[in-house]
Amino acid sequence: MTSGNGADMIDWDLAVATANRLVRPGPDVGRDEARAVVAELRAHAKTSEGHVRAFTGLDSGDNDTPVLVVDRPGWARANVQGFRHVLRPLLDKVEQRRDSMPGGIALGTVGGKVTGLELGTLLAFLSSRVLGQYETFAPQSPGASGHGPGRLLLVAPNIVQVERELGVDPHDFRLWVCLHEETHRTQFTAVPWLRDHLEQEIHGFLGQTEVDPSAVLGRLREAVSTFAGARRGGTDGDGEGSSLVELVQTPEQREILGRITAVMSLLEGHADFVMDGVGPQVIPTVTEIREKFAERRAQGSGRFDQALRKLLGMDAKLRQYRDGERFVREVVARVGMDGFNRVWTSPNTLPTKAEVAEPGMWVDRVHGRTGAAPGEGPTDPA
Repeated sequence: MTSGNGADMIDWDLAVATANRLVRPGPDVGRDEARAVVAELRAHAKTSEGHVRAFTGLDSGDNDTPVLVVDRPGWARANVQGFRHVLRPLLDKVEQRRDSMPGGIALGTVGGKVTGLELGTLLAFLSSRVLGQYETFAPQSPGASGHGPGRLLLVAPNIVQVERELGVDPHDFRLWVCLHEETHRTQFTAVPWLRDHLEQEIHGFLGQTEVDPSAVLGRLREAVSTFAGARRGGTDGDGEGSSLVELVQTPEQREILGRITAVMSLLEGHADFVMDGVGPQVIPTVTEIREKFAERRAQGSGRFDQALRKLLGMDAKLRQYRDGERFVREVVARVGMDGFNRVWTSPNTLPTKAEVAEPGMWVDRVHGRTGAAPGEGPTDPA
């Protein structure tokens, strides 16, 4: 009999335990310094809220979503909770199919352990790289259904580690990070429909996923094989692996994935644009920070790191930052910030993937004009 919640398809407790066991130690920080860092990050998050509102014109009202300063295991635990919520429809679907198969229950139990172990391993890897995150699908309070109002996570040891590696002013860098993450919080609190829209798109994507156990198993084996090859320092035939998204994608999902990619490009690019726009006013060393961080973002730390980034689709995320920031910058240059903010009117005014690449197309569709002289198209700076 199915449990109805996909509970045993992924061993979530094992995922958390694995992440805790494998997470890399953070930088050497004394107790007093750690307390000071936490206090400063909380203060910067509060200050950033006003800066972001003033620059963007977005009103998030009485923004009471929590700000959590966490360590690496804390970030991993939070993301396990988010995955559990977002993946539930797919897990229920696979579980129901599995329970009707001979031997399906036993296979699911073993598979849940394996998947939990792999998820924990990946979260341990990522937990040392993420500086901050607006957790859109935060869990609801105990006993309630659905997800909560979202929460902002700032990963203190990673912020300290990166500021030391870059050799930048730590106080400026912490405010710079908070500006980016606060922009994400403002996006979702000032645009009430955005979270539900994104969740519907994700669930639509997952709903199209093949649940034939043999097909799912084959794709997971390919993913694990790619991951194992990266750990051994090897690559496949052309030196590049497939991302997990590419491995589990069916033809019917490509259209949905294109819309999700466009939204994520918009959100990430907008955060970068705001961070760079506000930065010169309040961060004396912002130019140095931006240059050094951009160089770091574009680089990997070896063959294993590069292969795993490809597997996780992180290379695509780097393109989202670049393409999304260019889209926002060019639209604002043509129609101003108020004109750009029409992007938040409804799902119909969000840019398509093609419009992210050609911002003039979005301006034409939403504003009915290009915002540029005749014959001018979107510019692509060198």
